[in-house]
Amino acid sequence: MMRELRYGIAALGRRSARRRLAGLLLWSVPEILPTALFGVAVAHATDAFLAGQLGLGLAWLAGLVVAAGVGGVGARQVYRSLGRLVEPFRDDLVRHVVAGALARSSAGRADGGAVARLNRQVEIVRDSFGGLVLSVRGFVITVLGVLTGLLSLDPLIAVLVLVPFLLGFTASFAVLGPAARRLLRSIQADEDLTTAAGSVFAAVRDVTGSGAEDYAADLVGAPTEAHARAERAQARIAALRMACFAVGGWLPLLILLGAGPWLVSRGLTPGVLLGGLTYVLLGLQPALNTMLSALGDSGLRYVVTLGRILDAGPPPARPAEQVPGDPELIFDRVTFAYGPHAEPILDRLDLTVGPGDHLAVVGPSGAGKSTLTALACGLLRPTDGRVMLGGVPPAAVSPALLAGCRVLIPQEAYVFSGRLIDNLAYLRPEATPAQVAAAAAELGATELVDRLGGLAAELRPGDLSAGERQLIALVRAYLSPAPLAVLDEATCHLDPEAERRAEEAFAARGPLIVVAHRMTSALRAKRILVLDGERTVLGDHDSLLQRSPLYRDLIGFWQPPASADRYVASSG
Repeated sequence: MMRELRYGIAALGRRSARRRLAGLLLWSVPEILPTALFGVAVAHATDAFLAGQLGLGLAWLAGLVVAAGVGGVGARQVYRSLGRLVEPFRDDLVRHVVAGALARSSAGRADGGAVARLNRQVEIVRDSFGGLVLSVRGFVITVLGVLTGLLSLDPLIAVLVLVPFLLGFTASFAVLGPAARRLLRSIQADEDLTTAAGSVFAAVRDVTGSGAEDYAADLVGAPTEAHARAERAQARIAALRMACFAVGGWLPLLILLGAGPWLVSRGLTPGVLLGGLTYVLLGLQPALNTMLSALGDSGLRYVVTLGRILDAGPPPARPAEQVPGDPELIFDRVTFAYGPHAEPILDRLDLTVGPGDHLAVVGPSGAGKSTLTALACGLLRPTDGRVMLGGVPPAAVSPALLAGCRVLIPQEAYVFSGRLIDNLAYLRPEATPAQVAAAAAELGATELVDRLGGLAAELRPGDLSAGERQLIALVRAYLSPAPLAVLDEATCHLDPEAERRAEEAFAARGPLIVVAHRMTSALRAKRILVLDGERTVLGDHDSLLQRSPLYRDLIGFWQPPASADRYVASSG
């Protein structure tokens, strides 16, 4: 429980949060006004009415109405300030969950609970955190207002009221730890019972047919009894919280009523005594009740749910990793199969792609072209053999470091809502507008940039054609600092001329691997890798015509088109 409390306190202690918290407390000053004046106004109004001073009594009550109006304005601003304080806390939780899930996934550890943590659990913690902040603030503000009012009436009344009140509150806070532990046991018992009952219900026909009802009842009986014990333990905790409320909320009232004659004999007026009772009934009791409910409801949900998020662990720490060197890609007798008993897609492939290289990968559908690019980019690990990028296995390099070594452009181009320049410079945020414009010019995208309204234009991905999205993704990859570019049918929606310009720009930029979907892409490459199931043939165009029957067949299927429309027309 202390870990979760420290997490929330640390979130409130950040510089930006401190400013928002200061604003919240500032607006609490007018909100406290009616609480502080309520008992005083009632006391003076009562004494005025008893003395026959009707005007004075009404004036005190009118002042109380004005104070309530001021408090309402303060309360409205408090809720607005609360949102500005809570939403950054939620954003931090989202970043924690997403970063952990991505890091675990990239390390080969599936994180099936990440979606539940990101959606429901983060929202529960956000709401609970906001409720706790509001409740604690309201409790403190109310107690300070009541204390101010009681001291203005009589310090002795303040002592008689606040001592049992604080005793009850302290006891209720001490109950919070055992309550959290019992709630966790109840949740675990409920999960165990659900699992056991589900197994029995799924096999009810077999249980009935084999006469195993007693055995099935034993299977469900133990978790049922454990769940009942957990619920009874929670009920006892609820009874303790009620006892704490009785001590803190009702005992001050009884003490004040019992000491009433003695207080009056000391010179206190009936109005002052009534004002003290008013502070207890309308100030301290509701504040304590709200605080106990918050600790027992929002507090427990906050502790339990945040605990589950934090128990998922921070992103796994990677060992010290070697930084890739020159952008040389090596496949050393690489074999890959989708499953231990599946036929290999690639079988003992040897391949080297060095600086200045331009490789086209061709083959029929299902031959392993996309598998090869995924292995090259570290998205898959070989079943056997080694893949090395700059002397380091790409699958063993952190995603952030790997992004600076290679860039993959898939067939499905991703464009997000926002400014065009943010889309284009996504992989190189420090790029200047001039550098972005130069990259667009290299790939023939200047006309598209102008038509969309310039680099500052707002994009809606649904309004773009598939070819336009591909061209934006290509410019983005061209700007990337990664030396190795891998185009996995990334130009399939462009016309042949636009495709030529893009491939030649990438080839001049650094080493390039192209999964070709047109014959012209293969003819532009320095070398061509033909994939045909487990067989691979590597060479240039002329040698492959002699050595590879599949390549000769592909030549026949991939005759260059006589004419083609521009990419916008072909993909629109």
